[in-house]
Amino acid sequence: MIWLSGIVKNYGMNMVLRGVNLHVQPGEFVTLVGPNGAGKSTLMKIVATLLKPTAGEVKIGGWALPQHGDKVRRYIGLVSHQTMLYGDLTAAENLHFFARLYQLPDSEKRVAQALKQVGLAARQRDPVRTFSRGMVQRLTIARATLHEPDVLLLDEPYTGLDQDASHLLDDLLRREVAHGRTILLITHDLVHGLNLCDRLAILHRGTIACELNSQAITSAEFLALYAEYTGHKEVISAQGNKTYG
Repeated sequence: MIWLSGIVKNYGMNMVLRGVNLHVQPGEFVTLVGPNGAGKSTLMKIVATLLKPTAGEVKIGGWALPQHGDKVRRYIGLVSHQTMLYGDLTAAENLHFFARLYQLPDSEKRVAQALKQVGLAARQRDPVRTFSRGMVQRLTIARATLHEPDVLLLDEPYTGLDQDASHLLDDLLRREVAHGRTILLITHDLVHGLNLCDRLAILHRGTIACELNSQAITSAEFLALYAEYTGHKEVISAQGNKTYG
């Protein structure tokens, strides 16, 4: 479903990605981890059609990028550092706007269901500018999954979420996997990322340093291997908790 071959990305003289190869099968959940500056967000933007690689090949669902970006975007849901929400619109109005963009049938039902899934049904008539950081992140997740995309791309989606909201997102991701969605997740919380996914990839210095089956390794083994490949012996989770030291 996601096919990356020899991906290079330069910003001027700075080479951020140095020949990334990564293949994600339909219905597979892959967690991408790595230290700050490894190129994770840059790689995610390329997969999401927001950036063009300097070199290499990208295919999503068999469609080559950037040539078929307009077709691919209908089948992608993206949660990134930009919420793509409008602060002066209510939660429901934001989702109805995106429902119209995607020309979704039964938009009233879809919007109501999406708001319920992220625990915002009671705040649907409130302007988004009045929401906390965690509530904005929940609505962003609702926006990204509203059109039931085949591919879900998540760049640090747990940032700003409290424990209850994190559990809610865990449940939502499990439902997405059960429905056959392909998921690519970026997270700094190594153990959490390991427990959610089918496979892990460690990105370091612009290349995939290692790929692992999550069922074939314990948390302790993974943390030790991560430290070996990256040289980072202390990792801070997205929630601010030390996960390895």
